[in-house]
Amino acid sequence: MTPHREAAGMFFPGFDTHRVTANGTDIHLRKGGDGPPLLLLHGYPQTHVMWHPIAERLAERYTVICPDLRGYGDSAKPASDDRHAPYSKRAMAADQVAVMAHFGFDRFQVVGHDRGARVGHRMALDHPDRVARLAVLDIVPTRDVFRTADQALATAYYHWFFLIQSDGLPEHMIGLDPEYYLRDKLRRWSRVPDAFDERAVQEYLRCFRAPATIHATCEDYRAAATIDLEHDEADLHLRVQCPLLALWGELGFVGQMYDVPAVWRERADHVTGDGLACGHFLVEEAPEETLAALQAFLD
Repeated sequence: MTPHREAAGMFFPGFDTHRVTANGTDIHLRKGGDGPPLLLLHGYPQTHVMWHPIAERLAERYTVICPDLRGYGDSAKPASDDRHAPYSKRAMAADQVAVMAHFGFDRFQVVGHDRGARVGHRMALDHPDRVARLAVLDIVPTRDVFRTADQALATAYYHWFFLIQSDGLPEHMIGLDPEYYLRDKLRRWSRVPDAFDERAVQEYLRCFRAPATIHATCEDYRAAATIDLEHDEADLHLRVQCPLLALWGELGFVGQMYDVPAVWRERADHVTGDGLACGHFLVEEAPEETLAALQAFLD
């Protein structure tokens, strides 16, 4: 058994491993539980393993699907283009709609953290008939981040502006010591000591060390600063129609910078929200509180 399969079994007991060709891209995922379908989308620089503190308990009530986003984890890293379209949130959302359709789920609930929440936001706009409920963890919409950028944001979100640089600059610099970079991200963005299971961190590192992953994840951010903004501008007349739960870390930058529910009410019709006593990584820093909030929100 390969190391990542051993880790998956340890973190997701009772879950099956699948590889689904969706939207032309191979998506690696875990599937477990029985009940209404629930899609969990991870963030940067992690993989689906970030859901390990709560996935098994959610599977007591739901059919839980935990994929690696395209470009991340053990999912495929398709070639990009000059517009970064293969890593647009529109493309990434289409992947996951196809994944859910593969399992026979035409309508489902979505919980996304960080980049996964941005994919969930785009999914709710592009596929409103598919998304029954959406929970977004520790983000405000991408367009709002760029429109409110100031020195404080640029300092806290320096990676947004570093990763979008062209000609392989971030790929080269991160590639010199990817472990240092990843561990520094976990440290800088968290506020709860010893929040991360070292076995999970080793899984993040196993995937993130690959040059293809480093490049693909840079492309994710390049798309956010270009084609995603074009899509957002074109769709300003659209609003998220399903119920939306916004959770954020009160001790992190998002909670301190924004009135998170107020920002989301400009983009969605039915918004509730709550801050948790943690930093950016809600699921790993405050698993019980995150689980309770999600269970109260989800159907």
